[in-house]
Amino acid sequence: MSLVLRDLQRAVPLRRAPLRGRLQALRSVLGVRRFDLGVVCVDNERMRRVNRRYRRKDVPTDVLAFPFHENLKAGEIPQPEFPDDYNLGDIFLGVEYIFQQCKEDEDYYDILTVTATHGLCHLLGFTHSTEAEWQKMYQKEKQVLEELSRRVGTRLQPLSRGLF
Repeated sequence: MSLVLRDLQRAVPLRRAPLRGRLQALRSVLGVRRFDLGVVCVDNERMRRVNRRYRRKDVPTDVLAFPFHENLKAGEIPQPEFPDDYNLGDIFLGVEYIFQQCKEDEDYYDILTVTATHGLCHLLGFTHSTEAEWQKMYQKEKQVLEELSRRVGTRLQPLSRGLF
């Protein structure tokens, strides 16, 4: 199904083609290519507004995930009954925030990919509210990023590696 990638910001340059290619590879690794996915790239101000509205946190952040299918168990692939339900949901990437957090020796598109992986894991029911949940999510991110690294020729590390 489709991947919709929108760039709603002008704060940092963003080449959509490399990001789209990595998102497609990521969907393939996760086994969710048959599902629609929306990825929206936003600046700090828009991310702050979205974060304030949905999480009551008045600060920008790197990623917010809005799953189409609620109450999935961690790692569960949705089993839609109707064609219109082949949708994972939407991920908002705070590309300006991510750019500002990148270290000099880090590749911006690698960090965008890792952050999108984290968001996709949230769409598939993973959370990190407890250490046990974080362990599951970390292991899934690690597994996915190792396979993705093999495919794209880079070394990607999970976003949640130091959470607990």
